[in-house]
Amino acid sequence: MRQVFFLFLLLLSFTHIQAQPITSVGIDSLVERTLKAFDVPGIAVAVVKDGKLVHSKGYGVRSLKTGKPVDENTMFCIASNSKAFTAAALAILVDEGKIKWDDKVREYIPEFMMYDPYVTEAFTIRDLLTHRSGLGLGAGDLMMFPDSSNFTVNDIIHNLRYLKPVSGFRSKYDYDNNLYVVAGEVVARVSGKSWGEFVEQRIFEPLGMSGSASSFAGLKNKTNVVDPHSKVNGTVQVIRRNQIPVAQAAGGIYSNISELSKWVTLQLAHGKLGNGKRLFSETVHEEMWTPQTIVPAGAPGRYNTHFAAYGLGFFINDVKGYKQLSHTGGIDGMVTQITMLPELGLGIIVLTNQEEGSAFRAITNQIKDSYLGLNGTDHVAELAAKRRDALKKATGITDSIWRMVDAASKTTQPDFNQVAGTYEDPWFGEVTIKMKNGKPWFESARSPFISGELLYLKGNTYVARWTKRNMDADAYVNFVLDEAGKAKGMTMHAISPLTDFSYDFHDLDFKRKEIKSEEPQRKI
Repeated sequence: MRQVFFLFLLLLSFTHIQAQPITSVGIDSLVERTLKAFDVPGIAVAVVKDGKLVHSKGYGVRSLKTGKPVDENTMFCIASNSKAFTAAALAILVDEGKIKWDDKVREYIPEFMMYDPYVTEAFTIRDLLTHRSGLGLGAGDLMMFPDSSNFTVNDIIHNLRYLKPVSGFRSKYDYDNNLYVVAGEVVARVSGKSWGEFVEQRIFEPLGMSGSASSFAGLKNKTNVVDPHSKVNGTVQVIRRNQIPVAQAAGGIYSNISELSKWVTLQLAHGKLGNGKRLFSETVHEEMWTPQTIVPAGAPGRYNTHFAAYGLGFFINDVKGYKQLSHTGGIDGMVTQITMLPELGLGIIVLTNQEEGSAFRAITNQIKDSYLGLNGTDHVAELAAKRRDALKKATGITDSIWRMVDAASKTTQPDFNQVAGTYEDPWFGEVTIKMKNGKPWFESARSPFISGELLYLKGNTYVARWTKRNMDADAYVNFVLDEAGKAKGMTMHAISPLTDFSYDFHDLDFKRKEIKSEEPQRKI
């Protein structure tokens, strides 16, 4: 009996030891390993616990060009973590009685129109935030990715009518950026201020987020900002900054871990500020944290996750019996993650300046495990191995295509005149297939970086090799021929399975633009 009691005490003691949260020294070691494992130049990590900031530190460098260090005040683009701020902006307007979640979008944006007339009339503000429109994953994102396209907010609103649904309205989850752009326009039209002005004045200022801005252009101080990085031809390097001016409400905010910790603290306090006042009510806060759209949860896995959903600006799921709110963000050269477990009073923020989502996931999961009392998993090693496998598979696919292209160039002489010409898609606009500097070329009129050499593959299929090499989005171009063997249209889709879903080439349906000649005059 005494032995059993001793074993019970030993087990209790061991469990208590294992449940201790990771220390700041432990986080330091974890992040240093992550920097190396995923070849990330710079990372910033913050941990909020029970209303207090218990860890806040930068690691690595802001830019491989300058070598200057990341610290707790270094600014990153938080990308889609901006969506929760858009939801909060609308929540404030709900509190003020200026809108309701289930108001029809057309009450505020009369020109709003979806492909289906019923969906147009039924679409609500809530629908803008919940990824259940019936559109496919990332539909229309080529209007904002890659950067430097000339689409405006009004263009996006207009072009939604051309995007064909792939599922029933409100029947299925498919992540969408463009509808958050529309949500930002609702904020503007109701408040009389731009989305950026509203967020900065009504959210940033009360929270004391004085350095944060709704966009890179809006940063008052640009002396401590990361450069974006990506692998180009196998080497991590600084790439062009994507400022996505048209999509700020979907992913434009710049902030740092010091100031985002105030945002997370506010969320964990259900909208209550440190001075006791409220930024938004408990009622609208609970609505943002309430499941709206079912998301496939997959196998229960390590965290015994059985349910997953999207709320208003947050993903929601169960983790070892606790409710978890989270979101990730990704833009050219930067990816981020914010995670909260309200019942533990825990918030984790990870910002990075390289396009490696496994890096922020490894850090978040390892810190989360320590607070959940889980042990035995090295997330850095595990995710690095999975990443290597995914890269190996993707490289195998793309390498085989380039070998086929090389072989075709030596054995086949396609008639380029059969495919050359100007083509038009209803929402993406015109592209021209032409000779440029002696090479077949694909060139978009509205998105300058969708431009590159067109290489013959086989049959009616070519491959577009984009000049901007960090996109990792080279695409098949499949021409549709008429009875005379001349191209009358074309479709596209990405080659690599790792291509970001925002390069939604598969949503394009090009038709050849015929050159209109003057009608001959009839002889009387």
